[in-house]
Amino acid sequence: MAGVAAVSGTLHHVEVYVSDLQRALEFWDWILGELGYKQYQDWPEGRSYKLGDTYLVFVQTEPEYQDIPYHRKRTGLNHLAFWVNGQSEFSELQAELVRRKIPLLYSDNQANDGDYPAIFFEDPDRIKIELVLNPPDAPPS
Repeated sequence: MAGVAAVSGTLHHVEVYVSDLQRALEFWDWILGELGYKQYQDWPEGRSYKLGDTYLVFVQTEPEYQDIPYHRKRTGLNHLAFWVNGQSEFSELQAELVRRKIPLLYSDNQANDGDYPAIFFEDPDRIKIELVLNPPDAPPS
């Protein structure tokens, strides 16, 4: 990408293989849209979303690699964490997760020992997602 002035060491992109692309996109279209990402690229086997200089890519897993499902406790990706700016947006996202019947993983921020307000849930392939309230010292909802 000629002409992009990025800070050395920042993430360029993350690519995630998913078991069912359509089901994954229904989920990720919503949550990433709420977080300010815009659809970046779209092709039959995948889609990417961009925010600033970073983008996330979701690609359909090829059939021959679907025999062992993802689990965050195996070697590899454990979770993705996103900042959420402001208590109001944080509370609205939490309410929308409940409305969409997306189960929250923990109560009272127990996954991070309550060090900062966060919401934890999973995507359709059970990839854990964490929404972190910015600033981290803001009161929890």
